[in-house]
Amino acid sequence: MTFTKVVVLVNGLVPLALIIWDAIAGRLGANPAEFVIRSTGILALLFLTLTLTVTPARKLLNRPALGKLRRMLGLFTFFYATIHVCLYLWLDHFFDVRAIATDILTRPFQLFGALAYGFMVPLAVTSTQAAIRRMGKRWTELHKRIYWIAAFAVVHFWMGVKADVTRPAVFAVVIGMLLLWRYVNRTPKPGLLKPQ
Repeated sequence: MTFTKVVVLVNGLVPLALIIWDAIAGRLGANPAEFVIRSTGILALLFLTLTLTVTPARKLLNRPALGKLRRMLGLFTFFYATIHVCLYLWLDHFFDVRAIATDILTRPFQLFGALAYGFMVPLAVTSTQAAIRRMGKRWTELHKRIYWIAAFAVVHFWMGVKADVTRPAVFAVVIGMLLLWRYVNRTPKPGLLKPQ
């Protein structure tokens, strides 16, 4: 593992360590469950944003090596999203399947969260080199779902905030700009190229 990846790995685990430290010290506020669920969700969205940032940064800065960080950042996204989902299932519903299903079907922001995580699982499962080789072009098509995941995640966050939407708005603007950059700089399919 390169030094850069070690730095990313260590820094990716720091937020979780701080949350655990604050939990042990009893510094999670009046509603600890809400705090840890919200914090891990924001961390997942932050790492998702960083994952989407890799390609523009690699091309604009002419640093191809940055591409090697995309998988690690994507796995950190899934890592924190999984913690977020598990805490929600445990602390909000104590793994009551009926209550969870009702919550998802009756509260739109939970539905968008479920869609985001559901789309994310296949990406995490197929993040290995073996999966890339086995799937070929299908792997690229599958991993384009990250754009849908980003949209679902922002809507989930925005709709879940009761008052101040500043943070969801910041994520929406940044991710919107990254998706717009990706759209403008997409590689056209050969059949769409028109002769000059």
